[in-house]
Amino acid sequence: MISKEEWDMDIIDAKILEALKHNGRSTASEISKKVNLSIPAVSERIKKLEEANVIEQYTVKINREKMGYKLLAIIFVNIDHAANIQHFRKSIIQLSEVIECHHLAGAYDYMLKVLIEDTGKLEIFLSEKLKSIQGVQKSNTLIVLSTLKEISNR
Repeated sequence: MISKEEWDMDIIDAKILEALKHNGRSTASEISKKVNLSIPAVSERIKKLEEANVIEQYTVKINREKMGYKLLAIIFVNIDHAANIQHFRKSIIQLSEVIECHHLAGAYDYMLKVLIEDTGKLEIFLSEKLKSIQGVQKSNTLIVLSTLKEISNR
């Protein structure tokens, strides 16, 4: 792995990343035209970005509604005691409905982003899965009505 000290990202690397953020399936040929660099040079830079773990993975964005997931909820969670935190963390990452889990500073301990089919499934998730995790003291659920902006990378 290349460390930050061994390699500094420049404007061309940033342009390559920008092209890949818009389309992870872009070829080196397509990117080379955008950044005015040869195909082998682009391929080498992509390889270095991967080795430096700047590019962690290539993924696909799936249309949630077409997959039957029509409800997005934000759930804030408080844990009763620090002794239950590890159990909560291990349990929550096992739940397929949870697409994000963030540890927070402030009024709540965790924020979950939950993608689920409908309100019936959300009720089951809350009452049978989330609240059965040892240490979950309280939760506050917000239903997302619409999403104006959502990106996975900056």
